[in-house]
Amino acid sequence: MPLNRADFEAIWLTIQLASLTTLLLLVVGTPIAWWLARSRSRLKGPVGAIVALPLVLPPTVIGFYLLVAMGPNGYVGHATQALGWGVLPFTFAGLVVGSVLYSMPFVVQPLQNAFEAIGDRPLEAAATLRASPWDCFFSVVLPLARPGIITATILGFAHTVGEFGVVLMIGGNIPNRTRVVSVQIFDHVEALEYAQAHWLAGGMVVFSFLVLLALYSSRRRPSAYV
Repeated sequence: MPLNRADFEAIWLTIQLASLTTLLLLVVGTPIAWWLARSRSRLKGPVGAIVALPLVLPPTVIGFYLLVAMGPNGYVGHATQALGWGVLPFTFAGLVVGSVLYSMPFVVQPLQNAFEAIGDRPLEAAATLRASPWDCFFSVVLPLARPGIITATILGFAHTVGEFGVVLMIGGNIPNRTRVVSVQIFDHVEALEYAQAHWLAGGMVVFSFLVLLALYSSRRRPSAYV
């Protein structure tokens, strides 16, 4: 059989990680993107730069500092231990934290672009109808920003699936706990199991192509804001 049980476990774990990470990124990233799109604060530049840091930093650098921060002697590690959660490195929860931080710009930036493209006119029109800020956001902004939300969801999910350096630094290589597809491919190559590596790597190539095809197809629509 081309794929063994460990391969399927890695695939399933990767799907769970990417799904949960994307959901959390949409929840956390949407208010950040809205603030970046609307704010005139002097902090806008620094906050935008912090969000975009994963675009330029090597994954191993991010993974290293997260490992230190979440370890038993780190500030985050002290907090999680005080709450009775233990330490996050080499756990699925640690993978989620690292994935959320590493994939943040791939969700926040498309959302920010979509919010900026809406402009002030629809918001002013809603205000004249006495819509509250919450009603305006959920009834006007989110529907108009739907193409950007779709783009952010696709990019966030796909980028999480393709992670390697961050997840390896934070999660290690624990079967059925932290071993995702990218790490499983690395294991196959190290063991000279090129047939299994080909199947997983080929699946990643097909997946990446379909993601890009869906992304570019959505951008060709006239209503797209990103």
